[in-house]
Amino acid sequence: MQLHTQTWGEGDRIALLVHGIMADHRTWRRVGPALADRGYHVIAVDLRGHGASGRGEYGPEHYADDLVETLPAGAELAIGHSLGGLTLSLAVERLRPRRAVFSDPAWHLAAPVEGFGPELLARFKTASKAEIAAMNPRWDEIDVDIERETLAVWDEGTALNLAPLLGSDLMPAAPVVPSLVQLADPSTLITPERARTLKDRGFEVRSVAGAGHTIHRDDFDGFMASLDGWVLDAPSH
Repeated sequence: MQLHTQTWGEGDRIALLVHGIMADHRTWRRVGPALADRGYHVIAVDLRGHGASGRGEYGPEHYADDLVETLPAGAELAIGHSLGGLTLSLAVERLRPRRAVFSDPAWHLAAPVEGFGPELLARFKTASKAEIAAMNPRWDEIDVDIERETLAVWDEGTALNLAPLLGSDLMPAAPVVPSLVQLADPSTLITPERARTLKDRGFEVRSVAGAGHTIHRDDFDGFMASLDGWVLDAPSH
């Protein structure tokens, strides 16, 4: 499936952005322009079932195939958040970016705890502005408003179709390209033990102190600082 895309910048270097579940390209409202200022041509997708992209069957393999169908191979940088991190990891061998960043990736979805699971995620579609703000106290108000807008056009079937993945270990055996795993502090998806395993497998792992799961919205400056050495500065003229 060809996905809806949003672009920023006209640089010679290409950066790809892949959002997490319930979001769409608007989650990158600050990251896209910041990368464009560093000389990148930035392409952000809406995954199927999200934003302005089509609907259909839902599963990591479908999301990954869509990325390959939509995005150029050989980009200088690719960043995937949460479900987008899982999706990117399944597409990275075909997309072959020069560097990949997996931001708090959904590589281990624990079995439901105290009722938390795909059904609760699906019910979040109707969350109020106050509920979203309470769950994300560090977000700017504009991000809370954007979240409500993205939830309105999100197909909650994408959450319900996560059920078969619960309890699975989806961590890659090794990085296909030089790869950074960027973690929330603490991460609910990558435990310290799993972080050590990823380091042993050849991934660089960094945490953003105090940041919640959506690092780029919780602490934009910390998010960008964590990418030091992975995001190139704008070329000098």
